[in-house]
Amino acid sequence: MGVPKKRTSKMRRDKRRSANNKLKSAVQLNACANCGAAVQPHRVCPSCGFYKGKKISSGSADD
Repeated sequence: MGVPKKRTSKMRRDKRRSANNKLKSAVQLNACANCGAAVQPHRVCPSCGFYKGKKISSGSADD
């Protein structure tokens, strides 16, 4: 097995680690094709209950 010849500096070590600890991006929202409300991609619309143009759930209480 390979053995490191020199000690890894704190800066190099921390730069490598920071690549895995970045902040997550904000949640992406699209407009619902049926009612225009903001909804996450690949999810049923919480306000109208439609997904890909089909009624999936009851959605809100005003149905």
